[in-house]
Amino acid sequence: MDRVRAQAHRLLDLRHRLAVRVPAWPVGAGLEGRVVITGSGGLIGGIVRAGLADGYALRGVDRSPGPGVDVVADMRRLASVRRVLEGADAVVDLAAKGSPYSTWKTVCDEDVRPALNVFEAARDVGVPRIVYASSNHAVGAYEQDEPYASVVAGAYGGLDPGSFPRISVDAPVRPDGPYGAGKGFCEVAARYYADSAGLSILCLRIGTVLSDDRPARERHFATLLTHGDLVSLVRCCLEAPASLRYGVFYGVSDNTWRFWDIESARRSLGYAPVDDAERWRDRLALREAHSASG
Repeated sequence: MDRVRAQAHRLLDLRHRLAVRVPAWPVGAGLEGRVVITGSGGLIGGIVRAGLADGYALRGVDRSPGPGVDVVADMRRLASVRRVLEGADAVVDLAAKGSPYSTWKTVCDEDVRPALNVFEAARDVGVPRIVYASSNHAVGAYEQDEPYASVVAGAYGGLDPGSFPRISVDAPVRPDGPYGAGKGFCEVAARYYADSAGLSILCLRIGTVLSDDRPARERHFATLLTHGDLVSLVRCCLEAPASLRYGVFYGVSDNTWRFWDIESARRSLGYAPVDDAERWRDRLALREAHSASG
């Protein structure tokens, strides 16, 4: 019975592999490597794909067809993930359906399982570098404490920017819900694969990325990650020395009121964000005043 069951699983895996149509890698002069971008049909995936297009051969993967998607594949199927990763030098893993309000079931099915499949498939087919999209929600519960709670609320009275301790990547994981807990688990799993399989996995606790690339409420003045700084951070990860086997880094712009420490990203990756959310402070105030008067 066990032999029959194993054979059935192998046939099912083969069917999933054959069902995934994977085009040949783009060829061009000056390309720095072959990079798979999972979740390429999403907001962050689209930004990263556009930002890397001039330097890398790219393969965009998503569950549904659309702009920026070269391969339609279900990342919950390990056989499919192996197929789309073949021949790649790196993976930027952005595939996730969850949100900060997701249930445990959604997080396990749509976030954790696809991430583990990427780690497994990268080991199996020989992809050496993974840039994994974690989330600031892995440490979101710190925002319940002062002075972070006041910064999130925009209540700056008695506070000076940078005068309070910023949350380090060495601080214990402290999720604000199942979504953040799932991301924290995947960071730990990434460490296991880095140690046991020799992969290089760099985890980015991504801050607030918005379609119009500017703050929409008070918290964003601390947590904004602009499109330009996002692409810069991903490039830094792709270009980091192979000797950097594992790391967790905050993905945030150089905001005046940021409360996440990015010194490790500066030191290990050469990340040098250039944007500050404060540049939009007056414009947001004017927009809110206009809305109130209307």
